[in-house]
Amino acid sequence: MFLVGWLLLNTLRLQTAASAPVDTVFVLGGSIRREVYAAEFAKEHPQTRVLISQGSEPPCILLVFQKFKAPIRQVWLEECAESTFDNFYFNIPLLRQWNVRNVKLITSPTHLPRAEWMAQILLGAQGIWVEVTPVEELGIPGNQESWLKTGLDVTRSLIWAVLSQVIQPHCSQLTPLTDVDLAVWQKLDFKCENQWWLRLE
Repeated sequence: MFLVGWLLLNTLRLQTAASAPVDTVFVLGGSIRREVYAAEFAKEHPQTRVLISQGSEPPCILLVFQKFKAPIRQVWLEECAESTFDNFYFNIPLLRQWNVRNVKLITSPTHLPRAEWMAQILLGAQGIWVEVTPVEELGIPGNQESWLKTGLDVTRSLIWAVLSQVIQPHCSQLTPLTDVDLAVWQKLDFKCENQWWLRLE
């Protein structure tokens, strides 16, 4: 009876969230083109928060946003995730804390349908509506997919959708993009993903 009540309530929450404007862009790391899209979106929607989960090196992301003259005040970098499942595992508590209702999920076509199904299960269980925006990649895809991999991730997502109602993992590696110091990074040997059309200086 409790489960039925929760499902009905969550369905109503999702219907309401679906009609709300996008309040957070959630970028799954794997290709700098995804971060380019996020920068372009941020330029057009400066009030919308951007959360990048285990993306490119922080200075590379900063350079992308600077190149496209996009605001960085609302951009956050999470560096705890080591997999697609982790992208959601570590960031669901943060999205809940921010009271997010409508997410634009940025990934690549090669990451589908796995990432989309996981998002619909895991974020949907929190009453968060998901709009998936696939961004085309150049070169070797950032994600290698298989139906076995998809099946395993969907299965554990269904389990975590329930457990995440009470368990809130903490990520200690969360950095606002405004805190990234390019001068410090320039003393280190960092490299950005090489794309012929994108010159980062």
